Amino acid sequence: MRGRSLISIVAAPAPSPSTELVILRELLAREPGFMSGATLATKLGLSRVAVWQHMEKLRAQGFAFEAARARGYRIAQRPAGLHAQFILAHLHGRVRDASLTLLDEVDSTNDEAARQLAAGRAAPFIILARRQTRGRGRLGRTWHSEANGNLYASFAFRPTLAPPDMTTFTLWMGVNVCELIANFCRVSPGIKWPNDLLFAERKAGGMLTEARIDADQIRDLVFGLGLNLNSPAGAWPADLARHATSLAEQVAAPLDANRFTAALIGRVMLAYTQFVDGDYRKTFADLWNRHDVLRGRTVTVLQAGKRFTGTAAGVDDAGSLLVRAAGGGRPGRFHAGEVTLEKGT
Repeated sequence: MRGRSLISIVAAPAPSPSTELVILRELLAREPGFMSGATLATKLGLSRVAVWQHMEKLRAQGFAFEAARARGYRIAQRPAGLHAQFILAHLHGRVRDASLTLLDEVDSTNDEAARQLAAGRAAPFIILARRQTRGRGRLGRTWHSEANGNLYASFAFRPTLAPPDMTTFTLWMGVNVCELIANFCRVSPGIKWPNDLLFAERKAGGMLTEARIDADQIRDLVFGLGLNLNSPAGAWPADLARHATSLAEQVAAPLDANRFTAALIGRVMLAYTQFVDGDYRKTFADLWNRHDVLRGRTVTVLQAGKRFTGTAAGVDDAGSLLVRAAGGGRPGRFHAGEVTLEKGT
């Protein structure tokens, strides 16, 4: 593992933010305007020369700044890839009681989150990586995780909930990710039960929730998300080229990865709080119906070696997939299984 940087969003007790982080926060807060060097220096309690030196450090990390006489500075260029302090700058005032780790490379962000939970790290926290060497999805499938501008993230929690209360957790988080994408990118993502994010049957992301469970309570919970942000269309392996897409492909332009990641963190943390408090029940059905790509279509569910074909009819209150057989009658309920869409539906 290499390139680890640990930065707190808010912790208790909260460490003082770094000088570079304060500079980025202040400049972001005044966009598209400028901030004077004198005001920055006063804010930081430093000389203007010292402020300039810190800005030089940020330039070495991929930033560029526009300077205007009598007006000050503003950000002219941002890093193309993930930058921990820039994510924190975008998050300022939006997330509490969580910490963020950004790694250049890791085997799996879910595995790293589980290791840190087992070692006693205070939750909640977020693990981000630019690349995974053993990224995985549901049923142990490999998740293509190269350092190509995509997002690999895991959110670690310690909820005080009983295991039966968690049956809709991944579905709830999935519709919240869809809502965030829709609002941020002005596109219409869909969710395929239980954990795939799609655009016209091409996969843009996947989710994996894992937990350690005591007899009657969730001990640790990790929500993992792999999301194709900026990978170019020609970068997919041959076996994925026809089935994968990225948000950049959908909007025909690269995304601001740091701004998007900050927005995602804010949405996921809020969605988690709503779930634990039980408030999610008010809107879950509406959000699921808005993004469900299976409803009304012919599907085949493979479960325990058996196949069941019928028409998808949404999910029930426990998150089970409802499938109506061709002959009618009560729909089948599937708590787990592999779902495929039948051609022409």
